[in-house]
Amino acid sequence: MMDSSYDLNGNGKIDPEEREIMIEDRRRKMEDADAKRDAQRRMTWFALSGMVLYPLAIVVASFMGSVGVAGLLADIAPTYTIAVSGLVAAYFGFNAMESRNSNNSSSEY
Repeated sequence: MMDSSYDLNGNGKIDPEEREIMIEDRRRKMEDADAKRDAQRRMTWFALSGMVLYPLAIVVASFMGSVGVAGLLADIAPTYTIAVSGLVAAYFGFNAMESRNSNNSSSEY
């Protein structure tokens, strides 16, 4: 399982220096993928928290006597809910596609 893109001097084998480059490249790719997953996870939790807390904001605004603010928040609630639901659905959909693609590509070897 030799990747010829790491054979920098073209001698047909991976020398120790080229192996270090290959290992560093793979390590960075894994770190980048991990950071991407963490960022997507945080974004999804933030969006879901906003979805749960949005009705609470309407109730608090109404309780504080800001009926106009509560009305405005209630008016844009459907748009907000659809947008955040789409965002979360896209996250889960792309994760499912990515895991399916990685399972298919790993079974080829």
